Amino acid sequence: MTGHQEQHEKEAEAIDAINKKTGRNMPQAIGTAVVLIAIILACLLISVDLFVYLVVLFMMLALWELRVDFATVGLHIPVVTLWVCSAATLLATYYSTHHIVAMTVCVLVSLLLVAIAASAKVTFGSRLSLAVADKLSHTDAGARLESSFNHEQGEISHSRLSHVAVSMFTVLYIPLLASCLIMPLTFNDHPVAHAIMLVFMPALSDTGGLFAGAWLGKHKLSPRISPKKSWEGLAGSILFAMAGFFVSMFCTYEPSVCASRWWVPVIAGVMIGVAGTFGDLCASMLKRDIGIKDMGHLLKGHGGVMDRVDSILLCAPFVCVLLWATGM
Repeated sequence: MTGHQEQHEKEAEAIDAINKKTGRNMPQAIGTAVVLIAIILACLLISVDLFVYLVVLFMMLALWELRVDFATVGLHIPVVTLWVCSAATLLATYYSTHHIVAMTVCVLVSLLLVAIAASAKVTFGSRLSLAVADKLSHTDAGARLESSFNHEQGEISHSRLSHVAVSMFTVLYIPLLASCLIMPLTFNDHPVAHAIMLVFMPALSDTGGLFAGAWLGKHKLSPRISPKKSWEGLAGSILFAMAGFFVSMFCTYEPSVCASRWWVPVIAGVMIGVAGTFGDLCASMLKRDIGIKDMGHLLKGHGGVMDRVDSILLCAPFVCVLLWATGM
């Protein structure tokens, strides 16, 4: 019995050490990742349309998280208007016969409607207040002290223009970038492969960066914004994304196409590794500026939806253009 207890304690210590190095609850993170992968693959295997609806759903959840996060520092974004505009933009991008035109028009109209709604600053019910109170109760006091909004009357001195600006930023961050996840599903007749490259390659890059940084990371990439990011982690992100793109390409395209475009995964790996890491840093900078640790708590071991999709969103336009330019 004592031997089993000692073994259990050693395993718990090993898991705690891994959690400390990675900054996550790894058992929870792995379990959540497996569930997410299963849901995404199931949608792709059943119908690409289901994958599009799944993207719309995730963006709705991401917008709610951003609404609560911004509200903790007194900034208002019109989430209902953003929900409608985001859904319309993503669905029009996919179903319209002129995909780029539809995306462009929808984003421009969204900017106008969201700006008007943000200036009105209309709220419904007490759900937001309860969500903000819950968010603040789970927020680290040290993070709040480091926030740029940590000054006298910081939460009530925002001008109407500030609410409009942050709302328009949200349009560019969510509907516009998410449209680049939808666009590759509409060209070159490889929607499933494109979806896998768009979603799983940044996630694989994150995994490579996580493990390379945890075991080899010594040179900090940006200690002020994200202390756990390292140059070694960036190299791991690039290599994992490159390897994943190679596998996806060779499982999808003819050998002659793979042989003539062997350089595409190399470029894709560098782009995904760099853009994904930059996306993580941008999200970390936003969270540090607001004074929160995670965007939300919907995904166990990962934080919120935005914590999971920030690198995917920033990689999307680069991968989209690469796939289109190379005819893949």
